[in-house]
Parts: sequence; C-alpha cells; structure tokens
Amino acid sequence: MDSLISGPGAKWRALPETAPLEMPVQSLGAMPPPGPSARPSAPRGMAWRRVLVLGGAVLLTAFATREMGLVLDIARPTATQIVLLLLFVPLFAWIALSFVSAVCGFASLLHGGGRRLGIDPEAALPKLSTRTALLMPVYNEPPERVMAGLQAVHESLAAIGASEHFDIFILSDTTDPDAWVAEEAAFLALRERTGDDRHIFYRRRQKNTERKAGNIAEWVQRFGGAYPQMLVLDADSVMDGAALVRLAAAMERHPDVGLIQTLPVIVNGNSFFARMQQFAGRVYGPMIAAGIAWWHGAEGNYWGHNAIIRTRAFAGHAGLPTLPGRKPFGGHILSHDFVEAALLRRAGWAVHMVPALRGSYEESPPALTDLAVRDRRWCQGNLQHAAVLPARGLHPISRLHLLTGIGSYITAPLWLLFLVVGVLGALEARFIRPAYFPSGPSLFPDWPVVDPVRAMWLFIGTMSLLLVPKLLAWALLLLNREDRRGIGGGVRSFLGLLLETLVAGLLAPVTMLTQSVDVVSILLGRDSGWQPQQRDDGKLRLREVLRLYWRHTAFGLLFGLSSWLVSPFLALWMLPVTLGLTLAVPLAALTARPAGLLRRFGVLSIPEERDPPAVLARANTIRRSLVSAAEEVEAVRRLAGDPALLEAHRRMLPPPRRPRLDPVDPTLLVAMVKAQEARDLGEALDGLSRAEKAALLADAAGLDRLVGLAAIAARGGDRAHPRNP
Repeated sequence: MDSLISGPGAKWRALPETAPLEMPVQSLGAMPPPGPSARPSAPRGMAWRRVLVLGGAVLLTAFATREMGLVLDIARPTATQIVLLLLFVPLFAWIALSFVSAVCGFASLLHGGGRRLGIDPEAALPKLSTRTALLMPVYNEPPERVMAGLQAVHESLAAIGASEHFDIFILSDTTDPDAWVAEEAAFLALRERTGDDRHIFYRRRQKNTERKAGNIAEWVQRFGGAYPQMLVLDADSVMDGAALVRLAAAMERHPDVGLIQTLPVIVNGNSFFARMQQFAGRVYGPMIAAGIAWWHGAEGNYWGHNAIIRTRAFAGHAGLPTLPGRKPFGGHILSHDFVEAALLRRAGWAVHMVPALRGSYEESPPALTDLAVRDRRWCQGNLQHAAVLPARGLHPISRLHLLTGIGSYITAPLWLLFLVVGVLGALEARFIRPAYFPSGPSLFPDWPVVDPVRAMWLFIGTMSLLLVPKLLAWALLLLNREDRRGIGGGVRSFLGLLLETLVAGLLAPVTMLTQSVDVVSILLGRDSGWQPQQRDDGKLRLREVLRLYWRHTAFGLLFGLSSWLVSPFLALWMLPVTLGLTLAVPLAALTARPAGLLRRFGVLSIPEERDPPAVLARANTIRRSLVSAAEEVEAVRRLAGDPALLEAHRRMLPPPRRPRLDPVDPTLLVAMVKAQEARDLGEALDGLSRAEKAALLADAAGLDRLVGLAAIAARGGDRAHPRNP
C-alpha cells in the first residue's frame, strides 16, 4: 500500500508504487528452474587453481599428520593417542587451507590481481541505464547512526550525478515502539535535510517473520519488479557513491552475474578491541579476500551486506525454505546469506567477490562481550547449515562454503578436546606403567619412543602457518606508499602487528571456550533468539565482566594446575592457553576501554582513520550532530506533540483488519481493553507491555485512544511518567 501525505504545498509518498515480484520458496530436495546456461564472467583455469589450493592443503595436512604420528609413536598406539591424532587432522587441515589460500592471495596481489568483472577503481565512472535499490534493514537500531550513513551515501551519489539511479529504502523490523516512532521522525528529518522525497522511502513490518531474510524477501515481493538490482546494507554500513556506481555498472555489463560481494573495511573503532579488529581487517583482510576470490571464482559467497544482487535472480532462486524440526536446528534459516549464495549458484548464476574495490565500510563490535552475543547467533545459524549441506544440485564450492561456516564453530570444541586429551595423554604416560616386554618371546624390550625435537618442530611449523600470512599481508601494505603511511609506517605498524598478535593469541582460548559452550548449548536445543547488535562503545562494569568470564578464569586455573601436576614442562607448553583463560576478566575489561593512547602514537592505525574518505567523514560528522541533538521522548508524547509526525504516522499505518478475512490479533485486543480502562496516559503506559503498546500504535483506533489520553495529559490531567521501558 502506498502511503501518501498531503501538506501545505506538498505531497509525498512514504513508499513508491508497488511492483510485485514472485519469490517462490525453494526446495532443497529438487532442482530449481534453470538460470543462465553459461557464466562468461567466470575466470579461466579455476580447476587448476582449486587443485593447487585444496591439494596443497591436503599435502600439508598429510605431512603434518605423519609427523604427529611419529611424535606419538603411533605404531604402538594407545586409545588416547588415537583420539589425539584424529582431532589433530581436522584442526591442522583448517589451518593449512587458510594458509595456502592466503599465500595465493599474496601472489595474486603482488601481480596486480584482486580485480574482477572489469571493475577498475581508477577508471572513469561508467554511465548507468538502470535503477538500483539500496536496502537498509534495521531492527531496534539508534536512528542517528542509520540516517547519518544514508545521508552521507545520498550526498555522495548526488555529488557524482548518480542519485537518479538509486532509491533508498529503510526497511524496519523494529519492535520497540519508542524506537519505531523515533525512526519515523528521523526518516522525515532525513528527507527534509536532503530535500529528496522521491528517492528515500520507509516501511515498517508489524510481524518480523524470518528476521532479516524475511524483511528483504517482503520488499522483493512488493517492490522488486521495479529494480534490476538491489544492494543490501547493514545498520553500520557506509558505501561511497563511486563504488555503488561501479557495482551497478558491473551488473549491467555481466548478465550472468547474480551477486557481487565487496570487502567492507572495518572503521570507527574507538575501543582497544575494535581497533584491533579494524587493524587486522585492514592489514590482513585484503590478502585473505584476494586469495578467496582467486580460487572461488564465480562460486563466491555472500556475507549478508555491502553486496549487490540481481533482483530477479534472487526472487526466482533464493526463496528460503523452512527447515524441518524444532529450534535451534529447525525453523527459519538464521545465517541466510551463505544459503542464498548457494541457491543462486545452484540455479546457474555467478557469485563474485571484488576485494580490490574501495569504498565499502562497516563497524566492529566494541568489546569481546558484544562479539560473543553476535557469535552465539551466528553459531546457531552456521550449525543449521548441516541440514542444507545435502541439498540437491549445490556446487561443490558452495558446499565447501557451508562446511566452512560449520567448521568455524565446530573447531572450537575440537580444539578444547585436543587440549584436554593432550593432558590426559601426558597423564597416561606418567602414571600408567607401560608394557616394555611383549607377550611373546623377545630378546629386547620394546621401549616407548617419544621425539620431543620432532614435536617442537611440528609446533614451530604450525605456528608458522598461522603467523607467516600476517607478515606477508603487512609486507604488501608496506609496498604501497599511501597504505604504509596510513598504518603508521614500518616501525609503528610492526608494533601494531605484534600487539594485535599477542592480544589476539591471549583472547583465542577465551573465544574457544565461549564458542564451545555455545555449540553444546545449541546441541542441547537452546535457541539464541534475536537481539539487536551493540555497535556503540560500551562501558563494561567489573561486576558484569566477572559474571560473564569467571568460569573462563576458573577453567584456566584448573587446566593450568592439572598441567603442572602432570609435568612442569607440560604446564609451560600449555602456558599461552592457560594464561589467556586465567586473564579472561581483565582482558575483556581492558580491551573494551577506549584506546586513546594508541591512537595518539599511531599504533593499530589504518589509512581510513588517518585520512578518512569523504563519505565516511561526512557520515561521522552528521552522526555527531544528530546524536548531540537527539532526545529520548516516549512515543505517544512525541506523536501528540508533533502534528506533522502524527499525520505521517497515521498515513504509514498498515491497512485495517478485514473482518472475517484477517486473523484476530490477541495482543491488540488485550491492549485495547487496557487503554480503554486507563484513566490517564501514565496508567495506560504502565499497564502496557512493549508488544501491546506497539500493537496500539499500529492500529488507527488504538492510536486515537493513546493520543487522546496524551491530550488530556497535556491539559494537566496526567501524572508524570518516565519513558516506557
């Protein structure tokens, strides 16, 4: 339904004319209707590239497994040694695959690679002939961040004369009624500041079915027919206008391409943890992404945001099914992006990554605790992919993407088991008397053989696979004068690399234990829910950190003591893990604090911080001004005190319920009774839950009742009432 508002000398739409597009749900057990029969955009020689990467990882794993077997003297194994070796194989294979892929990325970038689909960041901007929708899904987000980023994007497009080819849609799934009305007010203010009511739109869903995936699908079904491409953003996304134009032009030039994923640069980090994340992403990220793009080719992946998608391809082939069974494995697919990319590729569409394109930005969680909340949801979503893996017709690389997502969380409990079994193995070797003489006749004893030198070299080799890619990525940035200056020069950037590696190494066992608990919790059937992501720097109180991480500390102390009782040398070997777990509380607290001193000395610096791109600097400036002017006002009072906002809110309400056709909303019925019986606004707000208040604000009669109570309050007939929680 189009929302129109008439005012003095003005008439505008909250939404454009509908352009419906069917989006059928896909079957995982049947082949889809055919898409493109050929993929001319695919790079040549992909089979050899994949043989090199996957074959190299297999050879490294085979060699390391042989060495581990010699270390354990596996020719005469115990049960503990067999388990240890079985755990070692997938853990090392994970490291080996990452290493070979990163080395290929280094070679690709060293020879000027990383570009794809004719996208040349240094060439003149191409002309566009189609329209692209910029989709900004939001869920209980601070509107200042969202609107600041969108205004900066809008201005960047206008500056290059491309705004006529892009429409912005704010797609709200917000459930907090106060945040919802604040979004509407921010939307009206955004239109007023930009002077553009023809290209900026807002829609809120009453029922956020299927979460973000359902939010996008609903837009596709209502408006997708008018837009050949859609570009999905996240609430903290900012993209340069030139990058948007190049992406849209690439879609126009290559009709076989269904999706192009950019490499977002993490920016705006203030806390120590966020600055670590953005430094690692900026220094190591381009090389890792170049390696992935080099051997994934046209079978790339989708990360859920900062990617452009062919709308009809997405509508025709990426409608997500509901997985059978109960939560957490059944129900709606949480990590939808991997699955959508796999379904697009299954139908014949090419999926590419373009790591060389600049102008794509996002932000990082400000603290380890915030990362853990997001990780819990991602963990459940990735484990769900086990039900998608057997889907018929998926490309082998798409299956590898899904398997990689699962492995990114399964490796945590495997690593934990490996450490525990390692201690048990040492305990076995010390306290269980070995049988030196076989049962048959023998002249010589069968002495156990343990090769500590080989074990040391195996450890050094494993650490090299982890650390060498970091050094290679750092060396690549030093070759570029602007990048070298942006990361603080050779000395300061190397100090940053050492600091990031040290702290990340200490945090790794903390994350390992957290993810292991998450995996077990999910396997026991506990759903993660859907919480809004914390994006602003948070002040963590010591009591909160203790509540979250005292178990990590206790486990670290117990693990360290057990290792020491077995052998002081074993305790020394396990020290990095023990130290990280034992220091979990101070590490979580300290890394959440602002890192002003490091910023002053230029350590953990990135080029986008030292010389911010215009669109990013503009977004930050707008956001600061909006935050300074923002006021927290309860939704009903805000509406009652702003006639223009109230009229806009009325016009954007969903159509009224059709008697005997539409289902009855029990929440609305209960809320209406409470509102009718309330003597004043304060009593009404005290008695309403958040869902009930939202239901009233989404209903014309309920809205009239609440606004009427607010009018009584304005005349002095209401008691003071704080902002509704």
